[in-house]
Amino acid sequence: MTRDDDLREKLGTLSTEAVDPVYAELDLLDTEGQVELMLRQGVQAAEAVARQGDAIARAVDGIVGRRSTGGRLIYIGAGTAGRMGVLDASEIPPTYGTAPDEVIGLIAGGDVAVRAAVENAEDDDVAGRAAVDGIGLTAADAIVGVSASGRTPYVSGALARAQEIGAFTISLAGNAGAVISRGVDVAIEVDAGPEIVAGSTRLKAGTVQKLVLNALSTLVMVQEGKVLGNLMVDVQATNEKLRVRAQRIVMNATGCDLGTAASALEAAGGSAKVAIAIAASGADAPAARAALEEAGGRLRPALESLAAG
Repeated sequence: MTRDDDLREKLGTLSTEAVDPVYAELDLLDTEGQVELMLRQGVQAAEAVARQGDAIARAVDGIVGRRSTGGRLIYIGAGTAGRMGVLDASEIPPTYGTAPDEVIGLIAGGDVAVRAAVENAEDDDVAGRAAVDGIGLTAADAIVGVSASGRTPYVSGALARAQEIGAFTISLAGNAGAVISRGVDVAIEVDAGPEIVAGSTRLKAGTVQKLVLNALSTLVMVQEGKVLGNLMVDVQATNEKLRVRAQRIVMNATGCDLGTAASALEAAGGSAKVAIAIAASGADAPAARAALEEAGGRLRPALESLAAG
């Protein structure tokens, strides 16, 4: 058996590679029928993710545990899976006020692969190992390997190296019994069924990846005190829209009017979290910052401290 024959046999067992007869006449349907089938795919993806709730919760707890000792969250993948990780990582700093190196997205082929396909990059397990070494991965970090097939060599190499180092390892695969899940601390295996266009794993499998990564990063930030209720109080007000959003967050958190919110934000140097402490307690900016620092950056205990005098 040749190497191609072996690969063909392995891919033939994967749900993400299967050809579903339900969609065999997709090209013959009218637009409304095509749209109905496409939208049904999103529902199937969400339902499949929901069935992995326990695994996602364990992954969140593991990531929070490592980050509580100064660790980072790293995503690694190839193609669409890699792009999903890069996308999620890039959105965390402006949303939650983290440093750019706290959540990192690595993609096979490097940054150029975010916009253009880099052929054969996903087949290099040695490059996956080198990628995690290149960012100085340590036992304090958590890493999520993302692969629709669950067998991408670049990802399996990275996770194997991460296990040697002692990092907290998570697999996110689109098939059960995935190669990348071997030996990891938490396996998130979401089988959402065949794609509407056979093998195009940027579709339902990509939706699955987006949903899971959203859950991981968002809930980690919630548990780290970067959310008050459901308000993103660590938002970085770096443009006009975000400045208005920060005002609205301060108003929602405290019940104050626009003028009070704007004044508090000015005194706080644009920090919504500090501004909320000012507007809620009447404290000045230094006292608000001191209370937040004493509370480890968590707004709720800081407000309780300020209220207690």
